[in-house]
Amino acid sequence: MSAGADVTTVVDPHRIVVTAGHVDHGKSSLVRALTGTDPDRLAEEHRRGLTLELGFAFTEIDGCGLSFVDVPGHARYVHNMLAGVGALDRDSSAVLFVVAADEGWMAQTEEHLRILDLLGATHGVIALTRADLVEADARERVAGSLEGRIAGTFLAGAPVVPVSSVTGEGLDDLRRALVDTVGRLTPPTDRGRARLWVDRAFTATGSGTVVTGTLTGGVLRVDDAVEVGPRRRAARVRGLQSNGRELAAVGPGGRVAIALSGIDRDEVERGDAVIAPDRWWHTSTVDASVVVLDDLPHEVSRRGAFTWHIGSRSVPVRIRVLGQEALGPGAEGFVRIHSPVDLPLLPGDRFVLRESGRDETVAGGVVLDVDPIRRASEARPDGDPRRLVVERGAVTVDDLLARLGVDALPESLSGLRVGDWLLSEERLAEVAARLDALTEDPAGVDLASLTDVERAVAVTRDGLETAGNRLRRMGMVDPDQQRVLDHLREGGMTPSDVADGDRRAVGDLVRSGALVRSEGVTFHPDAIDAAVTVARELLRAAPEGFTVSVFREATGTTRKFALPLLAELDRRAMTRRRGDQRIAGPRLDD
Repeated sequence: MSAGADVTTVVDPHRIVVTAGHVDHGKSSLVRALTGTDPDRLAEEHRRGLTLELGFAFTEIDGCGLSFVDVPGHARYVHNMLAGVGALDRDSSAVLFVVAADEGWMAQTEEHLRILDLLGATHGVIALTRADLVEADARERVAGSLEGRIAGTFLAGAPVVPVSSVTGEGLDDLRRALVDTVGRLTPPTDRGRARLWVDRAFTATGSGTVVTGTLTGGVLRVDDAVEVGPRRRAARVRGLQSNGRELAAVGPGGRVAIALSGIDRDEVERGDAVIAPDRWWHTSTVDASVVVLDDLPHEVSRRGAFTWHIGSRSVPVRIRVLGQEALGPGAEGFVRIHSPVDLPLLPGDRFVLRESGRDETVAGGVVLDVDPIRRASEARPDGDPRRLVVERGAVTVDDLLARLGVDALPESLSGLRVGDWLLSEERLAEVAARLDALTEDPAGVDLASLTDVERAVAVTRDGLETAGNRLRRMGMVDPDQQRVLDHLREGGMTPSDVADGDRRAVGDLVRSGALVRSEGVTFHPDAIDAAVTVARELLRAAPEGFTVSVFREATGTTRKFALPLLAELDRRAMTRRRGDQRIAGPRLDD
């Protein structure tokens, strides 16, 4: 990442094409033939002629930008393959599926197809490589044999292109097939929540710590604050690069290299996520739907030792099958997954489960709930956002948006909203009944004694009102009390004394919060509100403060009333006394 590079903002990122197929079927050679770049970076890879790690290359074909992620084909390196494909946006990326014409379908061909199918891949092109090594009729036989293998998978109906990386035969046909396939992809999803699963981390001269990965979910900009990894280490985006270009901002869907400041190389590893802070729900427990491979020779149950591959992360986990003891081959069901680390996840995130002891892929699934209820026996994960509210009774809007990974409430939840909360119908009825009971006494209830949910409901509930710091039912005053209220409201900030016979009514109204007593003078709450307005205006004109005499003149009162009014404003932290001046208090602008 050079400081003097031309810095632009990427508008339409290159579409990602991930390779897949059996070891030694020519994936890397094909990428090199298409792009001119050798994706094998390691000396050992060149020495052994075997891809061990993820490789990357990019090119443009007829104005269509393609970024290739080349994955290992050897069974021993499936975990590396999963790190390369696990973070892709399935609807906006494609697969270049490689089958050698001289060998045909092999074990890792099958496993790679199953993994990609489990991860929800949607578009692909099949390259029949090493076509120069077999006669035309042999090619046709191999191509024909693929139909049964790919039936019912995302590759069903995909174009099959014979190609040779040695002679160049079929490369133009393959390029056209890739451009046509990529043209049918949907645009990358922008959730306003950037996330990049790290698949490579290194130190670069002049750039410091650099991580690479596929950016999904949102835009990243130079100088953005980010969090990295399960420990949420704070860092800052020092520079951005995508497909050889220095950028000021990168949108979702592309391969990105991020130069990070504020974090050392040894603090970042593959599987960490670089995310926008305060936009993600971090969790170590999720409920998910899963599909077990149909030819698995055993059941999937809590007794297995599993590795969870999600994003570029692989982590040992415990699982519990929900609603039954185990899931048999080909079964669909629900599981609860317990991870030893918190991860920034969303409903809809896809994953693969592998059984560690047998070193085999057993299932794939979709995250449904990133904050499931505690009792697994009662969990009913179905992806319905209403269920999240019903199970909890009450949840804040911000928390639910974070759990769902969206910026706006689904329409189905609009009827459950009460202020900044979402309440189930049952919980709303319970809170309403409690408020009714608490306000049976004409004195009402102290607002400070209510929960946040109760206060939210109280504000919207018909027939309730707040008076000072009390919540009470509207109209619950006797005629004597109403006469006193009217009398003091008319008096404003210069109230006249009430009759001796009304003193009991005054006392009751003060205790209920319907009236305010300060320094022996009783005011209607409207008078206090008016005094606050005057104080704001005075401090707007003279932020250094005002004196009692200035306040007295502005309110048209006498010192007898100005002092009690200011004492009440001080008590409410609307104003604060400093010498003979009143200055703004911490709550003046509330």
